[in-house]
Amino acid sequence: MAKAHTNESSDVRDNILAVGQRIMSGKGFSAVGLNEILTEAKVPKGSFYHYFGSKDAFGEALLSSYFEDYLADIDTVMGQPGVTMAKRLLDYFDMWRDNQSFLDCQGKCLAVKLAAEVADLSEAMRTVLNQGTSAIIAKLADAIEQGVAEGSLAVDDSPKRIAESLYQLWLGASVMVKIVRGTAPFDSAMAVTRQMLHLDN
Repeated sequence: MAKAHTNESSDVRDNILAVGQRIMSGKGFSAVGLNEILTEAKVPKGSFYHYFGSKDAFGEALLSSYFEDYLADIDTVMGQPGVTMAKRLLDYFDMWRDNQSFLDCQGKCLAVKLAAEVADLSEAMRTVLNQGTSAIIAKLADAIEQGVAEGSLAVDDSPKRIAESLYQLWLGASVMVKIVRGTAPFDSAMAVTRQMLHLDN
């Protein structure tokens, strides 16, 4: 019986997080009130405070959950059998492009949507963002190192520095597609990515 209650509690918490992510990916953090999330999730306010002590605590949990899922997605892409690491990296950036071309270039990436906003609002949320993006960069660096070792790509700097530059490039491109309401910045980002990894074809 206790296990069933635990599962139910986990489902309620996960539902609040999923609804919050969907709404905040479109509107941002500050513009969304708890009532909007709870009404959409069909959860009373008292239940919210059972799982999250405050809106900031909810933001921390939201970002932690987002990065956990995102890092699992990277592992899936980078673990594809039968293809080179260069192809896996290009597939990852294609996935990034697809996610951020969603809804008239508003995108589905919570890190892109909230980074500049919450980094100034909450030190705790900034810390989660920093840890999450650092973990992404570390996985990209590892993939680049493996690609160099297998000979499917080449780089002119350390894998870590190339990974940082690529992540920053694509983060900037994601902001630009929101401004221009078109995917041309991703075309430029992909061209630069191929140059940095010495992928000519």
